[in-house]
Amino acid sequence: MFNRFQRFLKHLGPGFVTGASDDDPSGIATYAQAGAGFGFSTLWTILFTVPLMIAVQEMSARIALVTRRGLMHHIRNRYHRTLVIGVAFLLFLANTINIGADLGMMASAAQSFVPVSFAGLLIFMALITLVLEIFTSYKTYARYLKWLTISLFAYVVTAFFIHAPWKEVIASTFIPRIQFNSDYLLILVALLGTTISPYLYFWQANQEIEEEREHHYPKVSTSLLRRMLGDVSFGMIFSNVIAWFIIVATAVALFSHGYTEIASVDQAAHALAPFAGSFAAALFSLGIIGTGLLTIPILSGTAAYACSELFGVREGLSQKWWRAKTFYGVIIVSVVLGAGMNALGIPPFRALVYSAIVNALIAPPLLFMILRIGSDKQVMGEHVSHSWSRLGGWLTFVVMT
Repeated sequence: MFNRFQRFLKHLGPGFVTGASDDDPSGIATYAQAGAGFGFSTLWTILFTVPLMIAVQEMSARIALVTRRGLMHHIRNRYHRTLVIGVAFLLFLANTINIGADLGMMASAAQSFVPVSFAGLLIFMALITLVLEIFTSYKTYARYLKWLTISLFAYVVTAFFIHAPWKEVIASTFIPRIQFNSDYLLILVALLGTTISPYLYFWQANQEIEEEREHHYPKVSTSLLRRMLGDVSFGMIFSNVIAWFIIVATAVALFSHGYTEIASVDQAAHALAPFAGSFAAALFSLGIIGTGLLTIPILSGTAAYACSELFGVREGLSQKWWRAKTFYGVIIVSVVLGAGMNALGIPPFRALVYSAIVNALIAPPLLFMILRIGSDKQVMGEHVSHSWSRLGGWLTFVVMT
């Protein structure tokens, strides 16, 4: 059984890891707040976001596979330098804030298990992610990321530890129950922002290139693009299934018992314990740590790819650190700044939800650029994006705007 699962993981590519990274502590915070604040009434958004995510991620991956270049390279060549620098800066800023909030949340979760100070755990978590990202080979690093996705099953297990009214859950998933008030609309924006996050576009594209470097794929072919679509589709569906379980678990354990506002990971775990059991509460905290270890390297790596492509310097996790100093320098700076952000005293859970809203605001211009590039025959040749992908991409652009 274990060997079969190991072979299954081996055949999954960047799409799976990208999808799993979408359920980072920021996503968990937002989904948990949606479940605690609004019960099952936001479950319908999961079905809505799946096709949108697949369309955008497929287009990002297709651009990289066809051109063997990252998104920022094409954006730099196509748009005004001031605009491109502004986009790169906002991406770096959003990712750094996300990293800081993720680290803070991980440290808070770890305090449930280890009697160490918050600052000590924060520094330890930051150092672990930097050491793994800088000093391990891409092949080892990619395998490590795949194994970390297992931590997401903590939320599936948690959901089954509680007695959910499954008929009502299923009905709410397929029949939208929209509330017309500012709080509900705000959580919808946050859900879109954390689910269709800008860093996913860049990570997907650059990891397709890293895979090509690792495996030396031949010239792009229909079969290679089909494999990519299957990988992307599986990853995005997996991501949204996990999000669905998080909303269900927190809706049953928290919303139904009057806990409608979550301020910290400790509060969420302690609130879960009386209704879902101490084991389920512990799983909730462990999931935060595991997904943080999965996502922080991806957030810092995305910023590094974008900045390196912007200035035309060597980049890639397959490169040794002394051969790509700017690339790894951006990774170090983003993690250090993110860790230092916790000294400002902003509650990690609150910062994570609002970082999702920031992501929703910067996504539309990036989506517009990706859609134009993916539809350009001069760039893509015979492999321009499919009409269904363009339709899904433009729909995503309209919704996010």
